[in-house]
Amino acid sequence: MHIAKSGLRVLGIAESYSGREQSTLAGVVMRKDLLIDGAAFARVTVGGSDATEAVIRLFTGLGRKDVNLLMISGNVIAWYNIIDPAAVQTATGLPVVVVTYEESEGLAEEIRRHFPGDAERLAAYRRLGDRVPVRLHTGYDLFIRPCGLSTEDAAMLCNDFTYEGRVPEPVRVARLIARGVVRSSLCGGSAPDDHDR
Repeated sequence: MHIAKSGLRVLGIAESYSGREQSTLAGVVMRKDLLIDGAAFARVTVGGSDATEAVIRLFTGLGRKDVNLLMISGNVIAWYNIIDPAAVQTATGLPVVVVTYEESEGLAEEIRRHFPGDAERLAAYRRLGDRVPVRLHTGYDLFIRPCGLSTEDAAMLCNDFTYEGRVPEPVRVARLIARGVVRSSLCGGSAPDDHDR
């Protein structure tokens, strides 16, 4: 992957809660010049263990061979449903950068409290490892977990895709779309199928 390539495409993925049982994932394909040229959706179980599968399903449903990287907003979504970036990379063949925005002491104690005895969920969280802080050109800090590319390349891509603030555009737009879909379904509109794009 040539990270300086102007036509490089990132699939940004973010979620919005859509109910007590399921949450909505939106994915947006964005070029390095910030042009959007694709979108897809998936469902993930609140409190479940299917987040990794949902991310892979969203990517597969797009049917795109020109995506160069997946950028995911958060490893722990939908009430402690954990995304495994290494499994996503293996399944898609693409590097993955997970981005978060705040400092944290970690979620191990919260997972123990909400899911007592769930050793696999706790192990999945611990396998994520530490986040790496990145200072963006906007002056804000971002925290990343890169998988399949160097920390330096991941930081450069986050910088290239951040227009203002601390949230890179692919995941910012994906989050807006996910929220819009949730609002639409709450107002009586129909929620999208996984393969709508």
